[in-house]
Amino acid sequence: MRMKAPATIALAVLLTAVAFAAAQPPTPTSPPSPAPSSRWTEQTANDWYAKQSWLVGSNYIPATAINELEMWQADTFDPKRIDTELGWAESIGFNTMRVFLHDLLWQQDAKGFQKRIDTFLTICDKHHIKPIFVLFDSVWDPDPKLGKQHTPTPGVHNSGWLQSPGAKALEDKSQYPRLEAYVKGVVGAFAKDRRIIGWDIWNEPDNTNAGSYKDPANKVELVNALLPQAFDWAREAHASQPLTSGVWKDNDWSSPEKMNPTEKIQIEQSDVISFHSYDKPEGFERRLKYLLGYKRPIICTEYMARGNGSTFEGSLPIAKKYHVGAINWGLVAGKTQTFLPWDSWKHPYTDREPPVWFHEVFRTDGQPYKPEEVAFIKHELGK
Repeated sequence: MRMKAPATIALAVLLTAVAFAAAQPPTPTSPPSPAPSSRWTEQTANDWYAKQSWLVGSNYIPATAINELEMWQADTFDPKRIDTELGWAESIGFNTMRVFLHDLLWQQDAKGFQKRIDTFLTICDKHHIKPIFVLFDSVWDPDPKLGKQHTPTPGVHNSGWLQSPGAKALEDKSQYPRLEAYVKGVVGAFAKDRRIIGWDIWNEPDNTNAGSYKDPANKVELVNALLPQAFDWAREAHASQPLTSGVWKDNDWSSPEKMNPTEKIQIEQSDVISFHSYDKPEGFERRLKYLLGYKRPIICTEYMARGNGSTFEGSLPIAKKYHVGAINWGLVAGKTQTFLPWDSWKHPYTDREPPVWFHEVFRTDGQPYKPEEVAFIKHELGK
């Protein structure tokens, strides 16, 4: 058998090596971070809204929880109670709930928290309810702590509600990667979930809680720097649902030059516009009209404070007229005690009942606070 020449052998070896290398998978590398997806166009937002039923419901926390942590922590998560209460909501025609999450829950037990959110969504789906989840919140106690929560302060409205992030995390930029992981983790886990109607990035971000708690002196400055990043994080998680953050102060929102810096960020970043109004009907309509010029879907994510003149009978027909979503504060009276008025912070209702309930639709046992009010809601919703 004739031997190949050395050059021929070398060429054959070289070609074999090249072919082998080409057949191997490339060396793994870390994928680049995805660029934030864009804010929805007006057309995309309106096309989405056209597919939705008229969104009407409540801000929701079960009667057994004083705050977000007690609602969601493993030891106090109460799916049976949630199922019962959402059944009451379904019975009067409500089809959405606005529900607050908390960054510390993700830090504590991301896997367990995600599982409990999925359980909650399964219960919502059973009752034909699609929630909006709130990721951050600037209102009430700036010092949240995991674990057992304190009992309600007698006679005081919302005595245990918590900010997210707390003041210490907001002031400490070394904690921002943890906040980023929370937003991307939660939104990413449910980014394509049809059971969710949207993400409320930050509730009342520039609320400084005057008279209730002491917030950092530079809180608004810190929030204004972090709020756009929070929107970016949710977009980097490729949420298929719209993002929003509701303007809430009694300002003119009709044009950027009339708004404060926080409101500009909220309006400019939101896919769908949201707002709060605890005003009488004329005030509700005035605030709503400020926002019509943005030509995007509008949802009122907080209203209905009877003692303040904000009622279902006054606001709901206006929302219906303009096809604006309407989410009142409070479904069932419980540990938040938000059926008590705001003035209970200075004058607790320990020796008297309020002349009228401030928030909530149902008593703790499921009976309507005002049967005629529930009848009105059902009529407006065609129930």
